[in-house]
Amino acid sequence: MTSSSKGSPHRRRHSDVEAAGTGLYPQSTYSDEDTEAVDSPFDIISTKNASIHRLKRWRQAALVLNASRRFRYTLDLKKEEEKKQVLRKIRAHAQAIRAAYLFKAAGERVNGASVIPATPIGDFGIGEEPLTIMTRDKNTSALLEYGGVKGLSDLLRTDLEKGVIEDDSELAKRKEVFGSNTYPQKKGRSFWRFLWESWQDLTLIILMVAAAFSLALGIKTEGIQEGWYDGASIAFAVLLVIFVTAISDYRQSLQFQNLNEEKRNIRMKVVRAGRRVEVSIYDIVVGDVIPLNIGDQVPADGVVITGYSLAIDESSMTGESKIVHKDSKDPFLMSGCKVADGSGTMLVTGVGMHTEWGMLMASISEDSGEETPLQVRLNGVATFIGIVGLTVAVFVLAVLVGRYFTGHSVDDNGNQEFKAGHTSFSHAIDGFIRILTIAVTIVVVAVPEGLPLAVTLTLAYSMRKMMRDKALVRRLSACETMGSATTICSDKTGTLTLNQMTVVESYVGGKKLESADKSHMSPMLCSLIIEGIAQNSNGSVFLPEGGGTEMEVSGSPTEKAILQWGLELGMNFEAERKRSSILHVYPFSSEKKRGGAAVQAPDSPVHIHWKGAAEIVLSSCSAYMDADDQLAVMDEEKAAYFRKAINDMAASSLRCVAIAYRTYEAEKVPKNEEELAQWALPDDDLVLLAIVGIKDPCRPGVKNAVELCQHAGVKVRMVTGDNLQTARAIALECGILKSEEEAREPFIIEGKTFRALSDAHREEVAENLSVMGRSSPNDKLLLVQALKRRGHVVAVTGDGTNDAPALHEADIGLAMGIQGTEVAKESSDIIILDDNFASVVKVVRWGRSVYANIQKFIQFQLTVNVAALVINVVAAISSGDVPLNAVQLLWVNLIMDTLGALALATEPPTDHLMDRPPVGRREPLITNIMWRNLLIQAIYQVTVLLILNFDGKHILNLEKETHDHATKVKNTLIFNAFVLCQIFNEFNARKPDEFNVFSGVTKNHLFMGIIALTLTLQVIIVFFLGKFTTTTRLNWWQWLVSVGIAFVSWPLAVIGKFIPVPETPLSELITRALNPLWKPFRNLWKSVRKERSNSSGQ
Repeated sequence: MTSSSKGSPHRRRHSDVEAAGTGLYPQSTYSDEDTEAVDSPFDIISTKNASIHRLKRWRQAALVLNASRRFRYTLDLKKEEEKKQVLRKIRAHAQAIRAAYLFKAAGERVNGASVIPATPIGDFGIGEEPLTIMTRDKNTSALLEYGGVKGLSDLLRTDLEKGVIEDDSELAKRKEVFGSNTYPQKKGRSFWRFLWESWQDLTLIILMVAAAFSLALGIKTEGIQEGWYDGASIAFAVLLVIFVTAISDYRQSLQFQNLNEEKRNIRMKVVRAGRRVEVSIYDIVVGDVIPLNIGDQVPADGVVITGYSLAIDESSMTGESKIVHKDSKDPFLMSGCKVADGSGTMLVTGVGMHTEWGMLMASISEDSGEETPLQVRLNGVATFIGIVGLTVAVFVLAVLVGRYFTGHSVDDNGNQEFKAGHTSFSHAIDGFIRILTIAVTIVVVAVPEGLPLAVTLTLAYSMRKMMRDKALVRRLSACETMGSATTICSDKTGTLTLNQMTVVESYVGGKKLESADKSHMSPMLCSLIIEGIAQNSNGSVFLPEGGGTEMEVSGSPTEKAILQWGLELGMNFEAERKRSSILHVYPFSSEKKRGGAAVQAPDSPVHIHWKGAAEIVLSSCSAYMDADDQLAVMDEEKAAYFRKAINDMAASSLRCVAIAYRTYEAEKVPKNEEELAQWALPDDDLVLLAIVGIKDPCRPGVKNAVELCQHAGVKVRMVTGDNLQTARAIALECGILKSEEEAREPFIIEGKTFRALSDAHREEVAENLSVMGRSSPNDKLLLVQALKRRGHVVAVTGDGTNDAPALHEADIGLAMGIQGTEVAKESSDIIILDDNFASVVKVVRWGRSVYANIQKFIQFQLTVNVAALVINVVAAISSGDVPLNAVQLLWVNLIMDTLGALALATEPPTDHLMDRPPVGRREPLITNIMWRNLLIQAIYQVTVLLILNFDGKHILNLEKETHDHATKVKNTLIFNAFVLCQIFNEFNARKPDEFNVFSGVTKNHLFMGIIALTLTLQVIIVFFLGKFTTTTRLNWWQWLVSVGIAFVSWPLAVIGKFIPVPETPLSELITRALNPLWKPFRNLWKSVRKERSNSSGQ
């Protein structure tokens, strides 16, 4: 089954609308404003880059009883604006200070003033203050005064090549003298704040006021011993709701705090004691030597030690999208900036609050609020239900007040409650307060404040569990959007493969080399290959001091594989690096698929070494070095031989890398530092030295993961920079291509072919595409845009800096946690911590689980809502009294709101979720299956309980009892049966479309615990709290009747699932039926709006 039929993206093509992109990223495929006029306020398909206007619209349209709680986990629009203003002020302040110091420095140069001297502190030759001032002012004269970078490293007791000593006491000393790389963060909300916010609910405040009046009147009329029960019981029930709500919300906030802390904890490579080690950004100290590569975040303030085309994006600090090139004239680096291009190493001079970034972060402490599309839609559902509930409550209030003051209502003994001219004022007020309390409690039950918060509850739970499944969620909305994904565009290396690379095949000297042994090579050829491997590399080799033989190779997996091959050829990495000096480096580019370095040894011409994609480097070669150290012309026959060797290796799923070089006259090399930085390394007339085939085996289980995705209607596409033949072989091995017949166009394509297509043709090709080889990051972006225009919900994996636009444009951007750059991670929505495709599939399961859990909770809550409202409305109209009083309804509200959400919103994902097609993002939240289930249960509960309400005394053989006792027993049994029905129905809600509702129930300990807690509390209420809840003890037979009524809901649910439901959503059917009636009004409204717009235009 293909994703196009199962996921049915085409059906949603015109309705899946995205917000416009902003900033450095390309504009999103869809414009948010295009649908502003037709969408409802609660219909926001993606909150990723949604306009502030849209976010304001849905907030203003929501019916809210407790705004501070309802909007707690949404973006605080006011704070967001304040944050931007603070950011602008701090940036302006920083620039003003810098300008002032530059002016001061210019004056000092004229007047010959000196810089702050380096005063020794402890074991160090310089203190924190002069370092901070030097870096902040970008004072190169101060740096020269301290002896340049070398002199500064001596003052900081740091070796520029080996870094600081890796010793806990040494690191502790540095933290004590120069500070730690942390900044103070504002504390999260305390429990008392949550408690205070839970109080803010308008209905609960009304109930507390009513409880106070009831308490005062009760004590006045009945005395303190009996009169306090009614008021105190309502107050206690309200307090219980407030405390349980606050505890639940507080626990959620702690989970979010922990996840936010995890997001901020960036891992960095530092050089300590000569080896590269990975540490937390918080553990970086002054004096650390840090390698910098494209996409890295500058973790602290510092100065450049070495830099090759090193360019820094300082927009996070200055607010200007300007790339600044760093060299000896401008060596200062600011914390928080990103490496835009090139590579280098830096010496840390300032950390934490001694950096501008630290002060900035401490000032604006980030707000983790962010609405999700599902949360917005649920606010719409809650608003609709709330309006219905409010209408019903007002109606009940009017009926009961009318009946009471016209003398049509009777007390428990059958006496008329209100007699005009006879009933005292206090009794009349007491009666009115009792009625008002019932009406307000109906509003409490009817307005589901907890419905939108159920999203954050299930997301908080899912995010915590997803961490165990190696996925760190950066954007809440990505969790649920992943459940709608119809396609995943995945990288190959490290995601579908293990990223454990080894050279298994090589061609050297014009022929295939059987083993990595330099005895099979001529001396000069071997020397050039080793020089190229050692110098044209971003990796390193560490040999432990003390004679250890186990070498540590670091770098990217490809670099490590080639360095390891060099070691097998007899390379001494450290000696080779010292033997010649690097003049200039062209860092590896995913656009050009190669990287180069110009090096020169004493009394030797300049050697320019290139390394990269085999067929691309080969096309630049005009000669090759044979086994006798002679240059042989690269004629067509030899080029064809090498191309065949590359294709044969690629067909065996090997990554092919070519190593080549050329000589260059030293006189032509730019001498000026600025010119050298701009020098384009010559890449023509190269001499081929070697071609290596690197094996990167497929991850175990990746084929099953791909098959599971395809079964679930999610098409997996491979997008890789590798040779098309290598990509084809891996795709066949992984199951992305099912057969050799599929391993051809239009299922596989090369990046340059794809980008040359017209937009319309590209969309057609993208629909069928399974593999794209030799792709650039821009090709990935074009593919994402084409798929989105076809109506797909696109998830994209990426690890490089250039992947950022595609990650940003995609519905769900998935960055790699191990190989991913910091820029890629910041542009992503979810970070895959183990770089494993199987973890991506787990994210899909969790995404579907979020949506399914919310639907379970909605079905459960609406059943309670409908049943409670109908029972009370019918009883109020017919008899002037309600069987479920205020305290009982508050207990029901607690069951359905907080406890129900905890029980149902935390169901773990099941394999059954992957048997369904992706969830359409505009598909109704309440499906026809849910309507069928909830209406069956609600109708059953309403019918049985109303029969008990009107004829319960006869059915339960209570005619011989006193009127007061019989009524109490009858109402207690209705209340008990109603609560038990909800407990039994919670099991039904677990599996809305499955017959076995008990499957896996014992594994969900939280669900079982809440069921047990609810049942225990219900027994306690009926047996021991009768005074407070106006109930009485039931005998064993009456308990059996209650349980029997509730038990019927299970077989009833099974029978109901045999009833077929139409595929067309119920809302659509109703709209079609009402459309002829609404059409005249709609046309009238359009004409009125048109006239208004015309008049305003004039």
